[in-house]
Amino acid sequence: MNIEKPWSGRFTAPTDAFVEAFTASVSFDQYLSEYDIMGSIAHAQMLAHVGVLTEAECSQIVQSLTEIQEEIKRGDFKWSVALEDVHMNIETRLTQKIGNVGKKLHTGRSRNDQVATDIRLYLRHEIDQISSELTRLLKALADVAEREADTLMPGFTHLQSAQPITFGHHLLAWCEMLLRDRARLQDCRKRVNSMPLGAAALAGTSYPIDRHYTAKRLGFDTIAENSLDAVSDRDFAIEFNASAAIMMMHLSRFSEELVLWSSAQFNFIMLSDAFCTGSSIMPQKKNPDVPELVRGKTGRVYGHLLSLLTLMKSQPLAYNKDNQEDKEPLFDTVDTLKGSLHVFADMIPNMHVQREQMRAAAQRGFTTATDLADYLVGKGIAFRDAHEIVGKAVRYCIDNSCDLDALSLDVFQSFTPLIENDVYERLTLEGSINARDHLGGTAPNQVRAAVQRLRNSL
Repeated sequence: MNIEKPWSGRFTAPTDAFVEAFTASVSFDQYLSEYDIMGSIAHAQMLAHVGVLTEAECSQIVQSLTEIQEEIKRGDFKWSVALEDVHMNIETRLTQKIGNVGKKLHTGRSRNDQVATDIRLYLRHEIDQISSELTRLLKALADVAEREADTLMPGFTHLQSAQPITFGHHLLAWCEMLLRDRARLQDCRKRVNSMPLGAAALAGTSYPIDRHYTAKRLGFDTIAENSLDAVSDRDFAIEFNASAAIMMMHLSRFSEELVLWSSAQFNFIMLSDAFCTGSSIMPQKKNPDVPELVRGKTGRVYGHLLSLLTLMKSQPLAYNKDNQEDKEPLFDTVDTLKGSLHVFADMIPNMHVQREQMRAAAQRGFTTATDLADYLVGKGIAFRDAHEIVGKAVRYCIDNSCDLDALSLDVFQSFTPLIENDVYERLTLEGSINARDHLGGTAPNQVRAAVQRLRNSL
């Protein structure tokens, strides 16, 4: 059956069947139905407010749109590719229900400002959902960091043992990354929450619309001031994707550490069985599939960011059909990020920490060598000279298969007579971390204070 399109008046031939399917977006932009109806209700109420619609007409439209929303929720709504997109599907159904009154809804607007509004309403909602998941993950990390404030582990540079730290301190480093992500999201939301509705196709409308009225009903903070920019701007989507890409990069870094730590070679943590899978042929295997998959999904979010940047790079003002391609990358980025945060927030509290293995690893690799150098500085030796002395002591330990704290005082004094018995206190793991008792340091009481500050900020 050939469905008459709302724009068919200028055309004398029907759309080619393949072109109709090729150009349709309803298979994915129906995702926006809730927000399309929300925007349409506010638009109808504004038209009644300025006298373009009667109150009775507005009431009919609002009631029917509400019923259509229920049809969609129940799965009873019949989507048609012939009607191209979510907007024309809903408007056509509205007209079927209430006749000519339904045709008046589109007065003073275009699909160009309509879709721009829908996407912003959708993304604003999703940013709030993502922020909630992010906060849930931060709270989970804060709980584990506090619990593990005294747990010793090696800190790494170049994936080589560097200095002793606490596991709580390490987890708080993740929190710092996520707090920056949270701030970026909050800042991005400000630019998302600007209303393009009223820009119409590109030049505004001759009807006496009240954009402030509509913006207030839809909860927008500001109104897009240039009609050309309002319908063609997708900076907000690109900015969100950039923020999402950075956040996924952070989750990927966390994932990499979880994968390493849960390996037999590290054995620092055990992930709950609920977040792992087994092997089809190796019965002993417990694979960290969740962090591996999050690490892998990071690449698709990077790809979506590049897709959106490329999509916009050559577009002249104002709206172009190219912008139909903005939705799938955005939708998938939202779903991927939200899902990754959700599974992390569930997984982290159920992680078992292997404290003894972490401590044993911290005792390997001469992790207190810097503390020895600092000790020598305290004895009046210039740091570079202290560095040289400790380097020779480490070389001696390597040649003799022992650790620094195993050296006798006589051996220490062969490197410099300034070393005394009190050196051994500085070479313990506890002595090392407790010495770093300052804002941002790894000392357990600093970790607990940082956790409290984090909780206060949330």
